[in-house]
Amino acid sequence: MSVIAEALDGDDQTKDWLVALDALVSFEGEGVAHDLLQALEKRARELGVYPQTLPYVPYRNSIPLSKQSPFPGDLSLEERITSIIRWNALAMVVRANKAYGELGGHVASYASAAEIFEVGFNHFFKGPGDGGGDLVYFQPHSAPGVYARAFLEGRLSEEHLKNYRQELGGGGLCSYPHPWLMPDFWQFPTGSMGIGPINAVYQARFLRYLRDRGLAKTDQQHVWGVFGDGEMDEPESIAGLSLASREALDNLTFIVNCNLQRLDGPVRGNGQVIQELENLFLGAGWNVIKVLWGSEWDAIFAADKNHALLRRFAATVDGKYQSLGAHDGAYNLTNFFDEDPEVRKLVSHMSESEIDALKRGGHDFRKLHAAFKAAKETKGRPTVILAKTKKGYGMGGAGESRMTAHQAKKLDVDSLKAFRDKFSLPLSDEQVERLEFYRPDDESPEITYLRSRRNELGGYLPQRRQKADPLTVPPIDNYAAFALTSDGRENSTTTAAVRVFSNLIKDPGIGQRVVPIVADEARTFGMANLFRQVGIYSPVGQLYEPEDAGSMLYYKEAVDGQLLEEGITEAGAISSWVAAATSYSVHGVPMLPFYIYYSMFGFQRVGDLIWAAADQRARGFLIGATAGRTTLGGEGLQHQDGSSHLVASTIPNCRAYDPAYAYEMAIIIDEGARRMLEQNRDEFFYITAMNENYSQPSMPANAREGIIKGMYRLGPTEQPDAAVRLVGAGAILPEVIAAGELLKKDWGIDASVYSATSFSELAREAAEIERENRLSPETKPRSSHVETLLSGEAPVVVATDYVRALPQLISPYVKARFVALGTDGFGRSDTRAALRTFFEVDKHNVAVAALAALAGEGKVDTKIVSEAIRNYGIDAGAPAPWTV
Repeated sequence: MSVIAEALDGDDQTKDWLVALDALVSFEGEGVAHDLLQALEKRARELGVYPQTLPYVPYRNSIPLSKQSPFPGDLSLEERITSIIRWNALAMVVRANKAYGELGGHVASYASAAEIFEVGFNHFFKGPGDGGGDLVYFQPHSAPGVYARAFLEGRLSEEHLKNYRQELGGGGLCSYPHPWLMPDFWQFPTGSMGIGPINAVYQARFLRYLRDRGLAKTDQQHVWGVFGDGEMDEPESIAGLSLASREALDNLTFIVNCNLQRLDGPVRGNGQVIQELENLFLGAGWNVIKVLWGSEWDAIFAADKNHALLRRFAATVDGKYQSLGAHDGAYNLTNFFDEDPEVRKLVSHMSESEIDALKRGGHDFRKLHAAFKAAKETKGRPTVILAKTKKGYGMGGAGESRMTAHQAKKLDVDSLKAFRDKFSLPLSDEQVERLEFYRPDDESPEITYLRSRRNELGGYLPQRRQKADPLTVPPIDNYAAFALTSDGRENSTTTAAVRVFSNLIKDPGIGQRVVPIVADEARTFGMANLFRQVGIYSPVGQLYEPEDAGSMLYYKEAVDGQLLEEGITEAGAISSWVAAATSYSVHGVPMLPFYIYYSMFGFQRVGDLIWAAADQRARGFLIGATAGRTTLGGEGLQHQDGSSHLVASTIPNCRAYDPAYAYEMAIIIDEGARRMLEQNRDEFFYITAMNENYSQPSMPANAREGIIKGMYRLGPTEQPDAAVRLVGAGAILPEVIAAGELLKKDWGIDASVYSATSFSELAREAAEIERENRLSPETKPRSSHVETLLSGEAPVVVATDYVRALPQLISPYVKARFVALGTDGFGRSDTRAALRTFFEVDKHNVAVAALAALAGEGKVDTKIVSEAIRNYGIDAGAPAPWTV
């Protein structure tokens, strides 16, 4: 046995080592002691004897009292302001439910986070007048508290509060942060759990991107995110943690409101979520600051020389902490302190009421301010503040630390009066019963203080800028002439899309505003040329010589790189896109982001993030590459997309297109860029692109309007429609054209062929005109584009690489017989030709569908249909593709 091991074997010898450590700290300082312990830990790990866990986990504040910075504000005044805001938030929700039924709303979350928000609002959250301002992601269930503060600030009226969750009548407030519904107020939508954290990370990174590329001065801006401990279970909540650490985002702080409760019960009833989160963030490389206990605990900790209290805390699970929080001092004495004689001795001088007054750290302004300050002063890595609170703090038996706290929307009169008394609010019993809002006079100390703090910090938050200075898009011939006038060479629409935005990058006007984004498939999409052309963004540049340094398209990282190569994270890449797509509002710097990805990994995989982008009024392009169910030969079920356009059609400000030709792709990108950059329209474009090479024709004259509206006729437009109309979209248009040729060659039937670029745009316009006609019965009815283009009785057969429900969006507006062919069912691995035959969207099946439609109209004998089925080798007895 070694000398050190022998020394640790006996209790007296262990004490000697501890005394020696104390002496080292006293005489040499903490730095020397820290270095020694690090060296010992390293050696212990090398010897394989270092334990994975300590005998107890330090369940205490990270910042000791001796290092706690003094509180700079008026403590009593801030407490009074917080109490007023608490009451107004409570009254707003209870009033809405009492007067108007079950409108919903949440009180308990804000009650737990009130002090967190007020420390931020009064001391740290910079307004837009100060270097661009800070960016704050608010815990969504705390929205009533943010509204209540804005009421005191004079930014919202009493009528606003009275109409909480009553938006249709005008003047009401939306349930959660919604930029679409309150475009001057909310900056970020956070209502879906997990979206706020990952968006905050990539927003902080985008601040650095703008700075490093010389587009904006962002060094004075900070990103704050207030989130729930239960919310951290969402995969998206922790998906960006390593990126934040890797890129040293010290402009980012998470504050996790650890009230230990989810919607239904404890976050970790049998464990300790704060310790779990500490390990998670530490492992990801973050600075962790725990704020667990209020100032009332300081004297107890000082007296606890043997760490008995820490051992007791370590043995107490969150389920028990919840029970302790829900009961009074007497209960806590019996069920916590009395369970350990040494712990009981520490509080032997305290009464039950004094025990009851012991606060958790998240309700202590001093502790929180010290944590916020330390976070802002931390350099080289992001910080998370883990603030322990009580859900429903101040709600007493009606909701404080109760399982049902999240659902508490109505309080009885006695509970309301108890709330008033706890926070010393100047309200009479009658005012309490009437749920009256309370706002001190404009000249009162409270309002004066509140306004002075915001003035010093640069203005009010949250607030949102709606517009930015427009940018001029160059003439389309400057960057997409190759697509408009083609020599018939075979190419894919993916190649066309990449070439279009690559050429835009070269434009001296808006080139610097283009943000190409990819989730680790740049080479797949033909974007390798951008590696050298614009570089891949890296905050540290390139610290190595790439393996392919000798090639023309070598992998080049640069501090001012323009391409964002996000790695294998669709959630991260779309969050990066959102940051760029909302830069016009957040930073006043319009950008034009192009995020290109496998279309199957878009709406289906990160649809909630895309919906949040829509709510946030994002402007940019989503390019769904290798799109459709039959174009990605060989990949199979999990990669083949047949539904993204159907999902896209449900998002009001998403303009979704499925172009078949390069010129269509170019026209759509040009239109989108002009609408977003020149006209300041709050919309974004989803464009699918295929990896299949086929002959690219030149753009027909006068086709632009039809391309943008969603459909146009190929060939001579002045001729009347033929016996049958064939409509093709995207990758299936060549099959439809071939089907028309078969009908003429084999059966002597003429067909008119149309290219459908957007069924959703056609359906939207038709629905709007249908409504207009319905509500204007005395006005001459108007016809939509699709009704005009497909008027008449000749049957219409539509074939796409998507499910049949997509083209069926326009079927109510077509009076003729309408047949939709699509790719319903699971994908398969095979060749494109085999897949199209299987899903019955190849030229033979389109031709048979046209013949069957004509037979149904009595224009063709049914025997011809049977003959065609035989001649084309179609297995009429095979099961439908969506059933196998």
